[in-house]
Amino acid sequence: MFAAAGALGLDRLDAQLLLLHTLDRSADDRAWLRAHDTDLLPATAWPRFAQLCARRLAGEPVAYLVGEKEFHGLALRVDPRVLVPRPDTETLVDWALQCLEGRLRPTVLDLGTGSGAIALALASRRPDAEVSGVDASTDALAVARANASRLELPVHFTQADWLDGAPRDFDVIVSNPPYIAAGDPHLPALRHEPVGALVSGPDGLDDIRRIVRAAPEHLRDGGWLLLEHGHDQSTAVRELLSRRGFVQVQSRNDLAGIARCSGGIWRSVK
Repeated sequence: MFAAAGALGLDRLDAQLLLLHTLDRSADDRAWLRAHDTDLLPATAWPRFAQLCARRLAGEPVAYLVGEKEFHGLALRVDPRVLVPRPDTETLVDWALQCLEGRLRPTVLDLGTGSGAIALALASRRPDAEVSGVDASTDALAVARANASRLELPVHFTQADWLDGAPRDFDVIVSNPPYIAAGDPHLPALRHEPVGALVSGPDGLDDIRRIVRAAPEHLRDGGWLLLEHGHDQSTAVRELLSRRGFVQVQSRNDLAGIARCSGGIWRSVK
């Protein structure tokens, strides 16, 4: 089945996922696919498979082509209205879960929720938590709400410009905001994803500055603000947090050992 895909120059894993999708099989059926590696692709499936391969070679993410992406054990539906959830963002979820340990019925806010990935992952692991997600995009919220409904997770999603109009007294505020600098040379490779969820000013920190500035008014004493950022932004983000008055400011590494998330605790009484 893979001879044609190989001739097209497609990555083997991408070809497997696209082929399974073409054959209406689960993405978890790669063992089945390997067992049938020498089978001929049904003639009726070839046009669909060839079209998917061409779109992938043109740079379209596999997640958009198959309509789904696994994140923190959840199968999320995704499309070009939202960013594709990345494995590195699971670092942010794991850190948030640690910050919630020992808190009874905690409150959590996910800023710029997109597909709902972070909020839904937290709700699935902490069913006692009251989890909310906000996004400025109505299209993104439609995707997040559909994911919540399908997964039967009670996350409340609302439209908002970051923390505008948000309630107070959250235990944890978490966000994977836009953090790519305008003009970054890597942006063309991300052209299929919504630019508004990627770019944030000349240095990529405009939205993070807004969140850090506003977050203390919405955190209870001892609450955490946790932010994902670029691979080279940890020092700058920690400085923003420290200057705003957060304490125990620190960073966490992603799967590649790169400082990918930074956060701190807000103390109402210094």
